[in-house]
Amino acid sequence: MTLGLLEGKEMDVAIIGAGPAGLSAALYAGRARLSTVVLEQGMVGGLAATTHWIGNYPGFPEAISGQDLMQRMEEQARRFKVEFVFTPVSGVSKDSERRFKVDTGEGELLAKTAIIATGSVRRRLGVPGEDKLQGLGVSYCATCDGPFFRDKHVLIVGGGDTAIVEAMFLTRFAKQVSVIHRRGELRATKVLQEAALRHPKIQFFWHSQVTEIVGENNVQGAVLKDARTGETKLVEADGIFIAVGIRPSSEFVKDMVETDERGYILTDDRMRTSTPGLFAAGDVRAKSLRQVVTAVSDGAIAATEADKYMSELQ
Repeated sequence: MTLGLLEGKEMDVAIIGAGPAGLSAALYAGRARLSTVVLEQGMVGGLAATTHWIGNYPGFPEAISGQDLMQRMEEQARRFKVEFVFTPVSGVSKDSERRFKVDTGEGELLAKTAIIATGSVRRRLGVPGEDKLQGLGVSYCATCDGPFFRDKHVLIVGGGDTAIVEAMFLTRFAKQVSVIHRRGELRATKVLQEAALRHPKIQFFWHSQVTEIVGENNVQGAVLKDARTGETKLVEADGIFIAVGIRPSSEFVKDMVETDERGYILTDDRMRTSTPGLFAAGDVRAKSLRQVVTAVSDGAIAATEADKYMSELQ
C-alpha cells in the first residue's frame, strides 16, 4: 500500500517498524479495532527475519526460521485490517491538536498515537563473506543460534561485555570457542574477563582482525590478520558470532523522547516515553534482554496502552 491512499485520514495508531515488536503491536491494535498503519523502510521482520533458525520462541519445539515466524506474524496482523506502508520515516512531531505528524519518504501521516518499534542495528565487520554467509554460520546472536553449534568450533569477534557473555554462553554447546580481539586485552569487566580466561573451552586470538569469512554454502573459517606483524592465517571453524556492538535506531525521534547515554529510548513498564501518546517497544528501548519474545511482549503492552491513552482523551 502507498501512503497516498491514507491521505487526509487520521489513524488511531502509527507503528514505526515491522519487526516482532511492531508486528505484535499491530496485532493487538488491530484486534482492538483501532485504525492502524505500520511504516517500515525495509523488509518485514527486521533483524529477527535474518535469523536462520529460532529455537527459543515458545510453541515451536522443532525451531522455526526467523523469516517464517515473521511472515506468520505479518499475516496474523493483516487479518485485522492493519495497513502496511513501506517507506522510510525521517521524523515524528506533535501538532497543536496533539496529533502526531510522521514524516515519511512519501509525505506526512497523522495519527492520534505512535509506537516506535524500529529496533537496533548490529554493527557489522564489513568483510568479504559476511553478507553471503549470514544465516549460514554467520550470526549476531549467540542466544538465538548457539544451540545449533553443538560440539562445533565457533569464533566470536569482540572483546567487550557482550562478546564475553556470549562466548561463555556458547561454551554450553560448542566444543571450542575462539575469541578474536583486535587488542591484547579484553575490554569486558574484570569478573567476566577472569571467568573467560580460565574457561577450558575458550581460547584467544589477540591483536587479530577478521579480514574475510570463508565458505561456500556455510562458514568454514575466517582469515585473521595480526595487527602487529600484518601476517594472515586461516582459522577453520563451523560458525562465527559477531559481537562488536549494536546501536538503537532512534535518531529520528531524539528530540521527542528521553534516551540513555547510548541512545536507547527510556520508557516505563507501560512502554510510555517522555512524550504522552508516544510509546516505544522492542530493541529500540532501554531494557535488559533483547529477544523476539520480549519484543513481542513490549509490542502488546504498547498497543494496549495506546488504546487506553486514546480512551482517556475522549
